[in-house]
Amino acid sequence: TETLGKYDTQLIRSLLYGLIVTAATLAISYPMAYWIAFRGGRRKILFLLLILLPFFTPFLIRTLSWKLILADTGIFLGTLKDAGLLEQDFRVLATPIAVLGGIFYNFLPFMALPLYVALERLDPALLDAASDLYSSKRDAFLHVTLPLSLPGVFAGSLLTFIPAVGDFINAELLGGVNTVMIGNVIQREYL
Repeated sequence: TETLGKYDTQLIRSLLYGLIVTAATLAISYPMAYWIAFRGGRRKILFLLLILLPFFTPFLIRTLSWKLILADTGIFLGTLKDAGLLEQDFRVLATPIAVLGGIFYNFLPFMALPLYVALERLDPALLDAASDLYSSKRDAFLHVTLPLSLPGVFAGSLLTFIPAVGDFINAELLGGVNTVMIGNVIQREYL
């Protein structure tokens, strides 16, 4: 209990970041997985490859690339500042937005893939039956598709939330003093 009291801020921040990232990845991944499963056609494999493409680069390199992109004089912000679209003192690095964005980017496939699998396994005859019973597309989604995809939502949420809470690389490289997570504390204490 003494340790929990000492690092309660970092633990709460980690849990909050994990919940935010899990909700955000679910909000983005569900429509994406739904579209790939039901509208992807012959290009489903290509779209799944695009989701998996970041995994061909190590986690640390992906995070460092975001550090270069979001740097004050980096590719993105530097260009906007030079064009006069942003003030010179505007910054993203060392803020919660940078840490959440890095975690979101790194763990999006962990949510998208289980959702895609759950939606891909859905029997189209069930949606046809709902349509035959005069269900609107909205009702068919709410009463057939969504309940049958909940195992994918659950699996994706676990696969995203748990590593997001324990992440320390994004907070270390993209964050600052006010974005330290419990993973950073554990890393510093034991390494």
